[in-house]
Amino acid sequence: MEKKIPVRVEPSILSGDFGKLADEAKRAEDAGADALHIDIMDGHFVPNLSLGPRAVAAINRATSLFLDVHIMIYNPFDYIERFVEAGANRITFHFEATEDVEDTLNYIRRCNVEAGLAYCPETSESLIPKYLDKCDLILLMTVNPGFGGQEFMSEVLEKIKFTRDICNRFNLRKGGVSKEGSPPFDIQVDGGITPETAQLCVEAGANVLVSGTYLFGSKNMRDAIHKLKS
Repeated sequence: MEKKIPVRVEPSILSGDFGKLADEAKRAEDAGADALHIDIMDGHFVPNLSLGPRAVAAINRATSLFLDVHIMIYNPFDYIERFVEAGANRITFHFEATEDVEDTLNYIRRCNVEAGLAYCPETSESLIPKYLDKCDLILLMTVNPGFGGQEFMSEVLEKIKFTRDICNRFNLRKGGVSKEGSPPFDIQVDGGITPETAQLCVEAGANVLVSGTYLFGSKNMRDAIHKLKS
């Protein structure tokens, strides 16, 4: 029988109160979040603007949570050092945002932080396997990147299944290591995540759930996190 992969939950602070970022970060920490997801947008790769390195640094001072920085920007290589200095523990960039995917992944790792690679919903699953052993996490967007509160795109479930099947077939674990006992490879989903869609994603093979509107809009975030995990 295949061992169940533990599920981790990351509140997306994009859906929090921007006037109280430090308080929102502590709220997520106190609620038992496994990490904090921070979306960075440049107004070009996606038609919206959000936070930058100084905001990440302020959040880092307010919480001891693992900071998962998701950069939705063109030429991500140019911004890595700034986000590492600001306190990012993982930097995830988009496959569609650069022609230097492998170099960017390698450089993030050389900066001693985890490297993640994100894919937009319309990007072919055939472009995923090449990079699985070169990163620590694959993020499969379940909405079009750029805005919170969008409806979950169920067609991405097949892409999640495809990615987990590849990992299982080649015994690929986190960091490309196939050694027994190494953590499972992380497949993250982001967009429209509620208890109902979380269940679908986990059944398909995802183990890291990013949720913004559902978690920050809940009266009791601890209970909401528990519902996503269960």
